Amino acid sequence: MSPKDTVRTELRTAIQQLNDRCLYTATKWAAEQLVGIEQDPAKATPSNTRFQRGSSSIRRRYKTYDMSTTPTAGVSYVSTPVHEEADFLDNDLYLLAKSYFECREYKRSAHVLRDQTGSKAVFLRCYALYLAGERRKEEEAIELEGPLSKSEAVNRELSSIERELSTLRKNGTIDPFGLYIYGLVLKEKGNENLARTVLVDSVNSYPWNWSAWSELQSLCTTVDLLSSLNLSNHWMKEFFLASAYQELRMHSQSLAKYEHLQSTFAFSNYIQAQIAKAQYSLRDFESVEIIFEELLRTDPYRVEDMDMYSNVLYAKESFATLSCLAHKVFMTDKYRPESCCIIGNYYSLKGQHEKSVMYFRRALKLNKNYLSAWTLMGHEYVEMKNTPAAVDAYRRAVDINPCDYRAWYGLGQAYEMMGMPYYALHYFRKSVYLQPEDYRLWIAMAQCYETEQLHMVEEAIKCYTRAAACNDREAIALHQLAKLHVELGRLDEAAEYYKRDMERMEAEEREGPNMVEALLFLATHCKAQKKFEEAEMYCTRLLDYTGPEKETAKDLLRNMRIGQSAEHLPS
Repeated sequence: MSPKDTVRTELRTAIQQLNDRCLYTATKWAAEQLVGIEQDPAKATPSNTRFQRGSSSIRRRYKTYDMSTTPTAGVSYVSTPVHEEADFLDNDLYLLAKSYFECREYKRSAHVLRDQTGSKAVFLRCYALYLAGERRKEEEAIELEGPLSKSEAVNRELSSIERELSTLRKNGTIDPFGLYIYGLVLKEKGNENLARTVLVDSVNSYPWNWSAWSELQSLCTTVDLLSSLNLSNHWMKEFFLASAYQELRMHSQSLAKYEHLQSTFAFSNYIQAQIAKAQYSLRDFESVEIIFEELLRTDPYRVEDMDMYSNVLYAKESFATLSCLAHKVFMTDKYRPESCCIIGNYYSLKGQHEKSVMYFRRALKLNKNYLSAWTLMGHEYVEMKNTPAAVDAYRRAVDINPCDYRAWYGLGQAYEMMGMPYYALHYFRKSVYLQPEDYRLWIAMAQCYETEQLHMVEEAIKCYTRAAACNDREAIALHQLAKLHVELGRLDEAAEYYKRDMERMEAEEREGPNMVEALLFLATHCKAQKKFEEAEMYCTRLLDYTGPEKETAKDLLRNMRIGQSAEHLPS
């Protein structure tokens, strides 16, 4: 069996196993990767294309696969045995419980399986209780505080689930799915160290459950924690590391991993979207736009990740394309957080900030932990000069994800607007620590240092220097560096920055006040340095502009010519 056939077989079996346990998110992920595997050229015929009819034939019993082969995109990995289901499972009761679960009658589902001891039944019972507790927690939060308010409501089922699964783990009778739900419960209760250990055991025993990998990733908030995980080698580990690198802002490493995985999963829309996400973080908007256009062509009803595409269109001010995308997702599924964020971006670009906030709030009613909506809503409140509301939105974003540099940056902006530069500086420092390659953050921090209350010119210079090194696309840093060096009396350094700024403006064919200011300074400086030819060149260029600078240039030229004539007179 070829490496790709091995991966196909594993995924087909995993899809059935995950679906049997109602892990639908993991099932969908596995199915997307199954159809994303590059087809064998020997089998690729016009009637046997990417979406094969035969791909739904899934084996119904657990099996141990020989994993000594190496998929093209993976690493050598060890055999991962998956235990057979216990014979004493009452299948009729399980089907009834599964039916109740699919109808979201979680308590009824758990009650049906109350006396069942098979591993499948234990998992489904605990999972149903967990979801029943989560639903009740959300209801209490809305009843007591409102849909977007902070709440102290807790999942009251966690303790009983933890007791049962802890006992099973000690007895050695827990299966990988039980370990997954146990790790989820431990994470909710704040026992993160044990949760990591349990989830590692789960993915090592059964590596095809993407939901378990996702929970494990959320617990790896530093590179050290990620490196400390004792994970077995398996091709699913490559997906995990690529995703974890992205969350840890190691975007280049993440991009390299996903591009490597593409050699096997060449048609995977998931991988394409993740590559776009990495490119977005690296500010390569052109590549992101091309990828999302292709994704929409192959998967026209896709909604997930499309809010990122809308962010790119917003940044590029592509009104028509963003309007088309907003209409498309509205017609596909308007009650998805992603759809609401896309429509919110559309109204923001039109300058209708109140409508934009309404849609971001709608997204948060659908999912109050939707990070992007909190951050974008904060941006809208800043535009509306409602700084207290902006601060609250940004704080909710950093509560959800302390590594969201955009929210820290937003907090800095909000406090700067309120005339509190010391607070603003604290938050700008947080943002540049998380995203040190973003020139906008360095410029914001430099401008904060320049404020009247701080006036820390040397620190501002350091920040503008970092911004220039990070490819300042707005052409702010070089000009400000020149002005600050003039303020400090460092005229030679100022002249160098003015020259660099002028060269960049010429390369980009830009004219304006900055060009006039640079020419005027360089003309004056060169005259003082007795570099008359260079000074005359700058003065001549100033003559093409209107305004007081033109008259100043004429005076400089006249004075230089008089001075040069006086030098040639006999003594």
